[in-house]
Amino acid sequence: MTEVNEHLQGILDTLPQKPGCYIYRNADKQVIYVGKAVNLRNRVRSYFHSLPDWDNKTRRLVKQIADIEWVVVGSELEALILELNLIKKYRPFFNIRLKDDKNYPYIKIHWNMPYPKVTVTRQMVQDGSRYYGPYTSVWAVHQTLDVLRHIFPYLTCDRVITGKDARPCLYYDIKLCSGPCIGAVDQAGYRQLIADLGAFLEGRTGPIITRLQQEMEKAADDLRFEKAAAIRDQLQAIDRVVERQKIISSDQIDSDVIAMARSEGEACVQIFFIRNGKLIGREYFILEGTADEADSEVVTEFIKQFYSEAASVPDQVLLPNDVEEAQIIKQWLNTRRQGEKVELLVPREGSAQELVQMAAENAVETLQSLRTRWEADTNRQSEALAELQKALDMPEAPNRMECYDISNTQGTAAVGSMVVFEQGVANKALYRRFNIKTVSGPDDFASMEEVLSRRFNRWKTIKEDNTPGKKVDPSFALLPDLLLVDGGKGQLSRAVNVLDRFGLAGQVKVAGLAKQQEELFLPGESKSIVLPRHSQGLYLLQRIRDEAHRFAITAHRNRRGKEGIASRLDSIAGIGPARRKALLKQFGSIEGIKEASIEEIATIPGINEALAIAVKSGLE
Repeated sequence: MTEVNEHLQGILDTLPQKPGCYIYRNADKQVIYVGKAVNLRNRVRSYFHSLPDWDNKTRRLVKQIADIEWVVVGSELEALILELNLIKKYRPFFNIRLKDDKNYPYIKIHWNMPYPKVTVTRQMVQDGSRYYGPYTSVWAVHQTLDVLRHIFPYLTCDRVITGKDARPCLYYDIKLCSGPCIGAVDQAGYRQLIADLGAFLEGRTGPIITRLQQEMEKAADDLRFEKAAAIRDQLQAIDRVVERQKIISSDQIDSDVIAMARSEGEACVQIFFIRNGKLIGREYFILEGTADEADSEVVTEFIKQFYSEAASVPDQVLLPNDVEEAQIIKQWLNTRRQGEKVELLVPREGSAQELVQMAAENAVETLQSLRTRWEADTNRQSEALAELQKALDMPEAPNRMECYDISNTQGTAAVGSMVVFEQGVANKALYRRFNIKTVSGPDDFASMEEVLSRRFNRWKTIKEDNTPGKKVDPSFALLPDLLLVDGGKGQLSRAVNVLDRFGLAGQVKVAGLAKQQEELFLPGESKSIVLPRHSQGLYLLQRIRDEAHRFAITAHRNRRGKEGIASRLDSIAGIGPARRKALLKQFGSIEGIKEASIEEIATIPGINEALAIAVKSGLE
C-alpha cells in the first residue's frame, strides 16, 4: 500500500466487509468522491495500493483524500440507490455527473385536482400527479405545451370550476380553453381531454384518433355539426404533429436509444425516445468529470443518473456498448417500473444498431455545435472584460463582478439583490438577497447602504475567523474586482461610504450604472463614462444590471406574496400562525385553500367545520 497518515490508516483498518457507500473528503471537509461497493473494505483499500495502471484522475483523487466516511446497507441495490442520492446531494468533483442536473423541468398533470391543470415544474413529488420529462430546456417545454394547448385546450386560470359561470374568459373565445367554467365540457369530458394529452405525450395517438373519429361521426349523425367541426379541427391538428414524428419500426416496444460523443474532458449523451415505433422526441445531456473514464463507465453513470430523475422507464434501453453493472442496473430499473422487466441491449446489427449509430452522429454534431458556441461566448466575454478594464483604468480585467439593486413597493417588503458574474458569466449559486431591516419607507439610498454593509460585514467576519476547516459562504468570502450599483451618483456615494468604512476603498473598484443613458459614474469624477453603443463591454454591463434587477424584483414579489398570504389568513378570526402554517402546508397556497372543500379544510388539526366555513368565506 502507498504511505498513508495515521488517521486514514485507522479508518482503513476498521472498514467492514459489507456492501455500502464510501465518501471521500478533502482537507477542507468537502466531499470530492462518492462510490459504492459490494465489499467496502476491499474496495476502499484498493485505492491506496500503488497500482501501475492508475489514471491521472485517480492519482489526483487519492492525493486529496483527507477523510473517509462509509455507510453500510443491506444489498448492492441499496448501495446503488444511496450512491445516486449522495452524488445528487454533494455533486463531488471527481464523480461523473450530469451538468446542471439539479432542476431539469418537467410537464406536470395535476390528476389530484377535480379539473386537472397542466403546468411546468422542476420538482417531482408524490402527490398523485403525472410527470413527463425531464427536458433540458424550459423553452422546449413551453414550446411543446403551446402546441398541445391548441389540440387539447386545457384550462390555465385559477377559477373554482362549477360549470355555472355566466361567461368564460378570453381563452375560451380563442379556442385555447375548453370552457369547463361555463359547462361547455363536463368534468368527465374534461378529464378525458387531459388523459388524451397525457397519452399524446407518451406517443400513444392511435386510440385517441380512433375515439375522436367515432365521436365526430356520432356528432354529425346527431346533427351537432359545430361539435363535429371542432373534433375535425382537433384531428387535423393531431395529424399535423404526428406526421412529423418519424416512424422507426413496426415494433410496438417502447425504447430509449442512448449514444455518446466525447471531446476535451466532456461527454455529450444523446437519447432518442421511441414510443409505439415512432420517434417522439430527443434530448441531449452534458456530463462533467469524464476525463480518464472509459466509455462504458460514462454510459453507466448516465443511465443511473438520468433514470433516477426520469418520469418513466421504457421496455428497453438500447446502448452503444456493454456496461459492467448491467444486472444490478436492470434490477433497479425494474423497481422503477413497479416490477415490470426492463432490457438493456447493445444491438450489433439491423435497424436497432442503425438507431444507436444515428444517435451517436447526433451526439457528435451536438457537442461540436456546443463547443463552437462556448468558444464564441468565451471570446465575447474576454473582449467585454478587456473593454471594461480599459474604460475603468483597472490594472487587470475584472474577474469577479458584483452588482446590487433594490426593489420595493412604496417602501414595503423592500429587498436588495446581489448577483455575481465570474469571467463574464453569471454564477447563480453565489446570488444572495437581503430583506431590508433598518430602513423605513421608500429610501433606496439607505437600503443600498444597509445591503452593502451587511455584505462586507460578512466578508470581515469570515476573514477574522481562523477556525480550521470551518465552512464559509463563498458568496461573501471573496472581494469583488468590480462592484456595480444600479443607479447614479447618489447610490455610488453610499457605496463609497461603505467601502471607506471597511477600509476597502483602494482594493475594490466601484461604479454606478445609470440606466437612462447607460452611463458609468466613478467616484470623484465629474464626467461619466459612456461605452460604445454596440460594444461587448456595454452588453456585459447591461446583462449584469438586468440580472440584478430581475433577481431583486423576484425576491421582492416572493416576500410581498408571503406577507400578503399571511395578512389574508391572519385577518380570519380563529386563524393564528400555527393554523395558517398547517393550512399552507396541506394545500400549498391561497388558491389551493380556496379550491379545497369545507370538509377537507376541517380535517386540519384545530379547525372545525365552523372555522372551515369562515376560512372559505374569508378568502372569497
